[in-house]
Amino acid sequence: MSLFVGCGVAETESPSPAPVQSEQQQAPLTASDVDVAPECQGILTFVNTATFAKLDQYLPSNVATNIVARRATASFVSLADLSSVSLVGEARLAQIESGARAEGAITSTCVGIIDQLAVSVDDQAELVSLVNSISDTELHDVLPYAWNGAVNLLNQRPYASAHAIGGTTGIGAVSLRNLRNAATLSKPLESLINAVNALPQPDHGAKMARHFNWYDVLGDRYYHFGIHECFGFEPGESPFDAPLRATPADAAEVRGNFLSALNFANRNNQLNPTTYAHGVNNLNALTEGRSFKGCYFGYANDPWSGNNVAFFVDTVSGFSLMTRTYWSE
Repeated sequence: MSLFVGCGVAETESPSPAPVQSEQQQAPLTASDVDVAPECQGILTFVNTATFAKLDQYLPSNVATNIVARRATASFVSLADLSSVSLVGEARLAQIESGARAEGAITSTCVGIIDQLAVSVDDQAELVSLVNSISDTELHDVLPYAWNGAVNLLNQRPYASAHAIGGTTGIGAVSLRNLRNAATLSKPLESLINAVNALPQPDHGAKMARHFNWYDVLGDRYYHFGIHECFGFEPGESPFDAPLRATPADAAEVRGNFLSALNFANRNNQLNPTTYAHGVNNLNALTEGRSFKGCYFGYANDPWSGNNVAFFVDTVSGFSLMTRTYWSE
């Protein structure tokens, strides 16, 4: 891979949830690790505000009773919260989704509930794009405990919908959420990376990547190639017998490397300050309290140039980041 080329309960009657005003009102992508996308929040509004009689139209009476009794103590804030109610499982979530849609609480901008995850149209587009393009190495990093599911995704792609992805053998609730997170949570950082890569830096500068195949990157052979050290890998798993550091990288190390490359690229202050700030803040949120595997290595394309590369991969979520600084005569 070439690096960086270019039973009813008495209650006070309350109105049904207000219909969504317009299907053209697009909510932002899901930007945090939640199980209800912004465009699907009407599902929670429906169960929090619909009368018992209204819920009873879509659910068995005992389930509606349990929901009303529970929400009297606290409103539902997530699908996981809702699923904690007795008798509310996947089939009941599907009925709740149908009720919310029929009552106008959600529109076609909400794809629906798939594997206990409420997915929006916008999230679906990013999820499908990721699954159809992600490398095998990165996919297995994102799905570390769903090896068979990852293999099936690779063999059966391209996909056209989140339902099809969620229906793939070996992909369950945890896997689908991991994939959604990989597809949507780093968009401000990706915008900053794209801005850096578009800067004119002919003789010396920096390039970055959010999605890449680190195994292929290390497997490429360049003029004067050398791995300085790797870290965070299990003993015996150090890539290509590289020197293995005892400790993984932490958030400070990842941020320090990224900021060094970022500021080198932006030495003439050409980046939009808002894009810069949002991207850095996004990276800080994604790395806080996390541990990373990765490597530092260098290479040259010829005797008159040099490149220093670092990549980091979250050991749990698979979030990955790579930087390259370069010079040429």
